[in-house]
Amino acid sequence: MPVSVPRQRNVSAAAGPGATTPMDATPMTGTVTGTDRTDLTLLVVEDDPAGVLAVPEMLDAADAAGTRVRIRTARNLTEAERLLTDDVHCVLVDLSLHDPRTAVEDDPLAPLRHILRLAPRHAVLALAGSADAELAAEAVRVGAQDHLFREELDGRLLSRAIRYAVERKRADVVQVKLAESRLRAQENARLERGLLPTPLLQGSELRFASRYRPGRSRALLGGDFYDTVRTPDGTVHAMIGDVCGHGPDEAALGVELRIAWRALTFAGLCGDELLSTLQQVLEHERESEEIFATLCTVDIAPDGRRAGLCLAGHPTPLIARHGRAAQLLPYEDGGPALGLLPRARWPRRQVELGGAWTLLMYTDGLIEGRSAGPGSPRLGQDGMVGMINRQLAAGLRGEELLEAAVTEVRALNGGELTDDVAVLALERDRNRDKGRDKGRGRGRS
Repeated sequence: MPVSVPRQRNVSAAAGPGATTPMDATPMTGTVTGTDRTDLTLLVVEDDPAGVLAVPEMLDAADAAGTRVRIRTARNLTEAERLLTDDVHCVLVDLSLHDPRTAVEDDPLAPLRHILRLAPRHAVLALAGSADAELAAEAVRVGAQDHLFREELDGRLLSRAIRYAVERKRADVVQVKLAESRLRAQENARLERGLLPTPLLQGSELRFASRYRPGRSRALLGGDFYDTVRTPDGTVHAMIGDVCGHGPDEAALGVELRIAWRALTFAGLCGDELLSTLQQVLEHERESEEIFATLCTVDIAPDGRRAGLCLAGHPTPLIARHGRAAQLLPYEDGGPALGLLPRARWPRRQVELGGAWTLLMYTDGLIEGRSAGPGSPRLGQDGMVGMINRQLAAGLRGEELLEAAVTEVRALNGGELTDDVAVLALERDRNRDKGRDKGRGRGRS
């Protein structure tokens, strides 16, 4: 059966009895405090055919510091659901409401619970008789901002209750958002600790530095990951990788791959065997077969003069030897990215490092930005090598070098980079060999 739309009134609490104005559905702005003039919309849900609850008349007679309260009335939950729009600020629910939709539940608070489900962002007031004090208190426990007794109700009390309920609901919403924000921050921090680990290099003569910048706006995490550890035989293992994509799922997969790499490295795996196992991890953990990851691994011999290099679809590292310009490590026969070919192989190539050097490992975010602002060619590996050589010539090393590199890449791009950027540096000081040679000389004398 069609239900007529209930009338809607605009009542000024400071106006004289019976004052009404045409309704406009302007949403509330500002706060209801002091002498601020603020519009509030109240939805009254009650089915008293005699109209004992004369809400408009009560508010007409109230002195509420000029606050205008617009009234909507609903005789059942069906009407309430239709009238409960975003510009409603407060709902007054008569706990004696009888509605066919909730009668079968045999719960006196069923209408209220229904409204709370419909209006999670709205303030809700419960109206009861003074004989139902226990029921009114229970209404607050289940979610209403306050309760009112019908026998004690007057315009001033109702006007104040509406304003206070709206402010309490606002405070509740703020608290919920703050709690959710804290939880997200804690989750991000835990994930970030997994993504950006503490290097395990105790006993090594190598110095370590890293920089990380996610590509997503205002994000803490991306799909890039890296790690560095020293195994008991004195070998230093370093890894850097990039899961395709930039979201939290890619970041989580990057953490899983990094932890797996660390465990497999300490278990003695290296080269093709390690990467084949990591591919199995990726295949089991990824959400779709389209997800893949690039990877670069380096294992540096205990004497620091040579290393094994494996590439899985990843850019080759850059090395800057003492007294010579930086250049890319030679590598022509790398394997594909992890997750692309089921039975791929990743050959390990031996490279000479020399006595004193800086090894730079990076993800493609460092080289895929523009070289001179939007529309210009990409920086590329050659552009990056030239940039690093200029910074090395200026005397930059370690953390300063990486910070300068990421900052300049962003400046050349003409703004924030769209891809994640991870870069790490391992450095061996030439004075290490000199000190060792002197020690050997004293031993021979």
